[in-house]
Parts: sequence; structure tokens; C-alpha cells
Amino acid sequence: MLTILGFAMIATFLVLIMTKKMSPIAALVLIPALFCVAVGQGAKLGDYVIDGVGNLAPTAAMLMFAIVYFGVMIDVGLFDPIVRGILRFCKADPMRIVVGTAVLAAIVSLDGDGSTTFMITVSAMYPLYKRLKMSLVVMTGVAATANGVMNTLPWGGPTARAATALKLDASEIFIPMIPALAVGLLAVFLLSYVLGLRERKRLGMLTLDEALVREPEQETVLAGAGGGGDRLRKGFGGSGSADLTQDGDGDEGEDEDDFKGLDPNRSTLRPKLYWFNAGLTVALLTAMIMQLMPIPVLFLLGAALALTVNFPHMPDQRARIAAHADNVLNVSGMVFAAAVFTGVLTGTGMVENMADSVVSAVPDAMGPHMAIVTGLLSLPLTYFMSNDGFYFGVVPVLAEAGAAHGVSPLEIARASLAGQALHMSSPLVPAVYVLVGMAKVEFGDHTRFTVKWAVLTSLVVLGAGILFGTI
Repeated sequence: MLTILGFAMIATFLVLIMTKKMSPIAALVLIPALFCVAVGQGAKLGDYVIDGVGNLAPTAAMLMFAIVYFGVMIDVGLFDPIVRGILRFCKADPMRIVVGTAVLAAIVSLDGDGSTTFMITVSAMYPLYKRLKMSLVVMTGVAATANGVMNTLPWGGPTARAATALKLDASEIFIPMIPALAVGLLAVFLLSYVLGLRERKRLGMLTLDEALVREPEQETVLAGAGGGGDRLRKGFGGSGSADLTQDGDGDEGEDEDDFKGLDPNRSTLRPKLYWFNAGLTVALLTAMIMQLMPIPVLFLLGAALALTVNFPHMPDQRARIAAHADNVLNVSGMVFAAAVFTGVLTGTGMVENMADSVVSAVPDAMGPHMAIVTGLLSLPLTYFMSNDGFYFGVVPVLAEAGAAHGVSPLEIARASLAGQALHMSSPLVPAVYVLVGMAKVEFGDHTRFTVKWAVLTSLVVLGAGILFGTI
């Protein structure tokens, strides 16, 4: 019964947010509360929520201060050279812009933190997508999928969890998987190329100068094209500004501030402190990788130091905090709402029963192919449950079943990484709320667009692993 109710709760949540019947925050809170009562454990709801909040509080704190830190770094111009480099490559060509998004997300993902990747990628690319009226779900989908493949780095989390759960060396899991993961990343770049060609066909191709100066009377609204209210750009020229009435994600009233991320004359730039900020960021990421301190503590210290050095006057500090308060509130609120969902899933025993039922459903005849089974199961299971639940609750059981048929735990561990491209768009991943929040994209829209491509990418990784003989 708990198994059925667990899957029903997840399905209800996904249907409601994808059909936009409820906001993600409301659905994350109310749906699990109702199902908790339905399983007869309503009296324990408070305990489950507090446990969930306690488990996710460090993540919420990390995201809060990470947003402030990287927001300040963006304000002061630390990432402007990266943005300029990407823009020189993109040249206002929609195809190049989408490919550039994938490349940027993959590069920044080397730090192993999804929220950092999404903050930098969206901050760099969002103004260009808005100016050219490109589909923002293309940006979020490509960024999430690229980050999902790169999330398999040993310091990214899943590989370390698999190694810990099965008592293996992380390098023995990861290094043989590099060719398969490289193929997965190439698949993401190919996907971005195809999606970019589709955007180019819809919008046309401009020069960067044309993109920077626009005239609304030269834009033609295409009703219903590309998801409601997208535009076909006939061309740009002349001078003056324009108001953007509506774009692909339904936002209204956007103005020239959309492009301020590229403004070389913005008042918050601190060129004399560039190398200090670069050094501070490198030191922060190095400390994260070496695990010198808990990540929330590192970002708290980093944010305080960045604000103090770059903006020594209190009014300026308050202004910077206020400028990023919207993102902080949206993301932290979503994380605490997700704590209700995960708290009920775990506290009621739904996750454990769901995992047991899935494992027990695997036929004995599939025993010799348990690595492939693990890879296939990693897609839905890492989407519907946290990485902790999958790697510490399900993978050891799958490894035991495989061992009985001569399948190495290393193969099970490697196969378990296949679903990470899809996992990064799971509603249980806090970083995805940073992505959709900063991009001003509805979570349901992101899910509908991204899941099919993320599944395809995960299957490419799994297939490549089988082809190369590592799975």
C-alpha cells in the first residue's frame, strides 16, 4: 500500500505542476500532507516535516549564501570575460547561443556544484536569450542536462555516494566511465546544436550589433509559435530603446535592464579588485573540493568577505543584498517546501517500500544483466528519489543481487551513474529551483521540455558504457 501511495503522491505532484494547477511550493507542501493523512500517519506530519527541514537546512543555507556570493561576483564583473568570450563565439546566432550555453554549463560544472553552475550560466546567457526572444526552456534544459552529465565527477556527489555505499574506490568507478560520459557530453552538445538550429529557423540570425539595438515595429508576433507569443525578428537597426511586450515564457514589461549583465559601465564593477575576487573564488572552490569546511560555512564566509571588501559602505552592501533577495527567497522557500515532500516520503516509509518493490520486480533471469538493469532503473529512481535514497538504499540491494550472478559491484556502481542527466531536473534537486527561478521559467514548462532529452542523454551514456565494456 505504501508503495502505491508513494508513486501516486509523486505522480499527483508532477501532474499538478506540469498542468499548472498548483504552484511548485504549494504542491510540495500540500500534496505530501494529504498523502501523509491518507496513510494514517497525519499525527506524525509535524515530526516528518521537521526532520525533512533539518536534513535540507544546510542545503538551503548553502544556496542562500551562494546566491549572494556569486551574485556579488557577477555584479563586480568577475565573469564578464567569460560572458564576452561566449558572446564573441555566439555572434547573436541562436544556434551558437544554445551551443554556448551547453559549453558554459559544462565548463562551470567542473566545480561539482549544480547551483553554482546554474547561477553563472543563467546570469551570463539570460540577457541574450531575452534580447533575442529565444526560448528560455531551451536554456534551462540544455544547462540542466549538461550539468547532469558532469555531475558524475568524483567530487560532484553520485560517484562518491556509490563508492561509499559499495565500499569501493571512487577512481575505479569514475575513470573507466570517462569515455562513456564523454559520449554523453557530446550528445548534449549535439542536442544543443539541433535545438539551436530550430531556434535559428524560428527567429533568424542577427549580428550582435543588430541584437543590441532593436525597434519594436520591426518585430512580428507569431501567435502560438514556440510556446505562446514568441517573436520572429524581421531585423534591427537605428537607435533608441523598445519595450518588450511578451516573450516565450510569458513575462511582461521587460526593459533594458534585461541586458545589464553585459553593461561594461555598470556602477557595481570593481576592476581594481578583479584579481582579489578571482583569487577568493578559486580559494573558495578549492576549499569546497578539498572539503576543508562544510560548504554552507564556506559560502557564508565567502559572501561576508566579498560584500565587505567590494562594498565597504553599508548602504552599498544593503543594496547588493536587496538586489539578490528575490532569488534568495524563491530558492530557499522552494527548498524548505521540498523538505516537506522528502520528509513525508522518508518518514512514512514510502521510499523504502518503493525501492524494495522495484528491486523485487526484477526477474531472476535478469540477474546476469543486473548492471544494465541498474542503469535503466537509475533513470526513474534518481528522478523520483534523492541520490542518498538511491545510492544508499537501492544500489546495495542491486549489487547483492548482481553478485549472486557474478556481476561485479564496480559494474553496478558505474551503471548507477547513467541516470544523472535526468536526475538534475528532478523536483527533489534543490539546484533546479535556482535554475528555473533565475531564468523565470515555470518548473512544469522546464520539466515537459527537458525530461525527454535528459532520458535520451542518459540512455546514450548507458549504451556507451555497455559498448566500451565498462558496464
